[in-house]
Amino acid sequence: MTYIAAADRYESIPYRRCGRSGIDLPEVSLGLWHNFGDDRPLENSRAILRRAFDLGVTHFDLANNYGVPYGSAEKNFGRILREDFRPYRDELIISTKAGYDMWPGPYGEWGSRKYLLASLDQSLQRMGLEYVDIFYSHRFDPKTPMQETLGALDTAVKSGKALYAGISSYSAERTAEAAGIMRRMGTPILIHQPSYSMLNRWIEGGLLEVLGQEGIGCIAFSPLAQGVLSGKYDNGIPEGSRASRHTSLDTSQLSDATLSHVRALGEIARARGQSTAQLALSWALRDERVTSVLIGASSVAQLEENVAAAGHSSFTADELAAIDRDAVEAGINIWAASSDN
Repeated sequence: MTYIAAADRYESIPYRRCGRSGIDLPEVSLGLWHNFGDDRPLENSRAILRRAFDLGVTHFDLANNYGVPYGSAEKNFGRILREDFRPYRDELIISTKAGYDMWPGPYGEWGSRKYLLASLDQSLQRMGLEYVDIFYSHRFDPKTPMQETLGALDTAVKSGKALYAGISSYSAERTAEAAGIMRRMGTPILIHQPSYSMLNRWIEGGLLEVLGQEGIGCIAFSPLAQGVLSGKYDNGIPEGSRASRHTSLDTSQLSDATLSHVRALGEIARARGQSTAQLALSWALRDERVTSVLIGASSVAQLEENVAAAGHSSFTADELAAIDRDAVEAGINIWAASSDN
């Protein structure tokens, strides 16, 4: 059946300006890290993407190695884009990244110019696009001069293969340095994508200040701490969850202390009329420097629950104080090696 987007799609979710740019992003964006590869039914992925856009989610975030096998999320998204969303391409922000392992050999990961630009060409081919809206350096490369990595982003933008440049998991110090380099090149950094959640608050230690000063937007990934803040692990490890599959969450990260904190946060959520997941997303958006939170979704119902957190980022001082008692570091930041450099 031909997809026709909901006529009221821009009436249900707030948008925020991305730093000092001309771009607004929805408060909740959809990431395709999990659930969009060849290991999942294409029609389930299609249903999630359709419903997201109907709810006003205009930003779809990918990377070269998303999906099982690598590249399959981009390939499947490209098919759905071609069949369902082609008339709406100019209403969408589509992003992709390169930095982690993608193909064998010394040129298939990290931050060299050769890798980044080759990867972008491959991503465009998989998605059937002439350009992406945002192209990211997915992680900081300590062995490659930053000038080279960022120069590849500059080339991507000036060649028309990307409209904007972004970085992900760069420390506050490296972000400030990168902003200066890109500014001198004439291609400002639009956005930074760091991990951030109630159980992983590292960006509050200086990065948010740098982003505010430099006029760079912030989109937080893993705002549910790999699903821990969804509440699904409160009473054990459900079959089919990330922890049961040992994908990006290990059972060792689900300590009794962490789960006790999550249960306490759940009580605060219920007092606000929210689920634990909705509280976590609303809380991450409480700072106006955070442009959007990036969610995953395995079903339409999960998507709808999470998008419903948009527009509810106001908290009383008492609520924030109560949250601070249980929003503590839980060792879930598996990307720290990049941002610690």
